[in-house]
Amino acid sequence: MQRVCFTLQVKPDRIDAYRESHKAVWPEMRAALSRHGWTNYSIFLRDDGLLIGYLETPDFKKAVAGMQGEEVNARWQKSMVDYFVALPGGRADTSIVPLEEVFRLD
Repeated sequence: MQRVCFTLQVKPDRIDAYRESHKAVWPEMRAALSRHGWTNYSIFLRDDGLLIGYLETPDFKKAVAGMQGEEVNARWQKSMVDYFVALPGGRADTSIVPLEEVFRLD
């Protein structure tokens, strides 16, 4: 199982709206994430907009690729793009760069 942690930056003036948008993630989006192996997926947000995401999956590249084929993901990403500062991949899901895990307490 791969453990994946990543960061993104939410625009300071959009933090409250971003938090609000995640109070009711669409059921079909949640189902698609589960279907493509996104387990234990959590998003944390600091008051300055630093977003930290964490998930576990058998194959992260496959999990991301699977979501690319989901129509609901395209709609979700379109609704999210304005929340973020500089997305090099154009969308949050294609801008994820996993952080290197340097320690794990087993």
